Amino acid sequence: MTKLDAPAPDSEVRPARRGRPPKTRAAGGSDTRESILDAAEDLFSKHGFYGVTIREVAREAGVDTALVHYYFGAKRGLFDAVFLRRAEVWNNERVDAINRYAREVGETMTLEGLLEAFLRPPFQWSLKGGPGWKHYSALVAQTNANPTFGGETMARYFDPAIRRLIELIKQVLPEARDVDLYWAYHNLSGALTLTLGETGRLDRLSGGLCRSGDLESAADYMVRFAAAGFRAVCTPRPE
Repeated sequence: MTKLDAPAPDSEVRPARRGRPPKTRAAGGSDTRESILDAAEDLFSKHGFYGVTIREVAREAGVDTALVHYYFGAKRGLFDAVFLRRAEVWNNERVDAINRYAREVGETMTLEGLLEAFLRPPFQWSLKGGPGWKHYSALVAQTNANPTFGGETMARYFDPAIRRLIELIKQVLPEARDVDLYWAYHNLSGALTLTLGETGRLDRLSGGLCRSGDLESAADYMVRFAAAGFRAVCTPRPE
């Protein structure tokens, strides 16, 4: 796999770290709305949906609670707005990347090439997009594992991009059954969100040999592991 050598999403070339994005004190409504979303994203990523109140978001953003309700309504509306804001970026870039790869290589597509194109945007944003993207990655990891509303939320914002990936994988593995493709992606989904969450579990398990924050290496391993997994799961079994 080619290392994640695509240009950084912005001019910042150093890996991003977790932390609170700088608060915006401008009077404009758009800036105020973004400040509320930044504060909510930070808090939701640390404490989960049920561990955060509107009052805490307002305090963190430096605004009145009425303003949070004005822009987003109830807490679930705020959560959905947080989730959608970056999901659109992730998914648009992922679909563009795999479609471009498919056009460029045609019938010589490989699983490794498809998966590298699909995985590059979330890893790149988490690496170099700033603290907000670190918070968002942690939030997606939490939501993907939430039994209450995680499945519905992930389906609403991520399924179109995933279905396009599976369509292209079918061209590489034409004999694969749909049931096997979906199980294979399910396993990739869990690995992806856990890895982007950077929980530190890998650091402890490996005694420091591996670092969960080493997303360059994580992406390389994930592409190879997922490609081998798709082949193993989707290869027709003998009768």
